[in-house]
Amino acid sequence: MLLGTYFYTVDEKGRIRMPQKLKAQLGENFVVTKGSNGCLFVFSQSELQHAIYDKLKELPLTAIEAQKPIRTIMSSAFEVQEDSAGRFTLPALLREFAQIDKNIVIIGVGSRCEIWSEERWNAYNESSLSFDESFAKLGEFNI
Repeated sequence: MLLGTYFYTVDEKGRIRMPQKLKAQLGENFVVTKGSNGCLFVFSQSELQHAIYDKLKELPLTAIEAQKPIRTIMSSAFEVQEDSAGRFTLPALLREFAQIDKNIVIIGVGSRCEIWSEERWNAYNESSLSFDESFAKLGEFNI
């Protein structure tokens, strides 16, 4: 299970490191793509296959309303390739989408990780429900 909150800095070439605890669970080959609320989603190859791709490939080509979200998610996905120092470059397209400039927050969210600009993460937390309100909302999902 992917858990925790980690604070990092993006270098001048747009490179970051995945926290070792998260990387150990994601595996050597993981994927970063556009996420919700202005963050980036990070999936292991197997989780991306299981949680998204296997379900998407069942949709008929005639499901026109499904094509935009499929295209958005899959066309923005990229497989991470680390350098010898364990860093990987976030493509400019994803950095622009997530408004990532310098400081980032990487969080574990169970089956995936998320990468946030620190500013967006702080704004999201300030504008969101309180912990108790969020916790109570889980009841709506039978949790």
